[in-house]
Amino acid sequence: MRRLTLSMVGIAAGLVSLAPAALAYPQIDPLTRRPLVYDAPNFRANATIIPRQVVDYQTRHPPGTIVVSTSERRLYFVLPGGKAIRYGVGVGREGFTWSGTHRITMKREWPSWTPPASMLKRRPDLPRFMPGGPDNPLGARALYIGNTLYRIHGSNEPETIGQAVSSGCIRMVNEDVIDLYSRVKVGAKVVVMR
Repeated sequence: MRRLTLSMVGIAAGLVSLAPAALAYPQIDPLTRRPLVYDAPNFRANATIIPRQVVDYQTRHPPGTIVVSTSERRLYFVLPGGKAIRYGVGVGREGFTWSGTHRITMKREWPSWTPPASMLKRRPDLPRFMPGGPDNPLGARALYIGNTLYRIHGSNEPETIGQAVSSGCIRMVNEDVIDLYSRVKVGAKVVVMR
């Protein structure tokens, strides 16, 4: 009986230690009324998982706006009712940060990649063109920002999410950029803040 009691205490302690993680999921997407699921089976071992979640978010920007906080390394998709979906992102490294307000001008699934001349000058080892697919650095989806060279895009390097390592683009894990892509319309406002 004593052994059983200790085992029950151990199980209860284990459940209590899991409680905070269990409480984080599932969160309900207010648009689709389905649970937000964060499942990234292809993460590398050293990847930092930053789960997307619905958060309180008071802003003057209307629903459908994308707000990127480079200092937080988070992207907010504004929802009605003082809420937003918060995603973890990778941002521009030192010397490649920027801010401004633009619009989404184009969306692409599994986009191809042609590095700009300025990037090729810094990195002549890069390919001149790469077709879309799992090995492409733009990942599963890309949202093109105004007439800039910048995009909000997926990544085949999930360990860079939460880091400042890009040449100015906003990186997301593929699962998150697919989710955001399904919500964003061409013409949506994008606000990037430092």
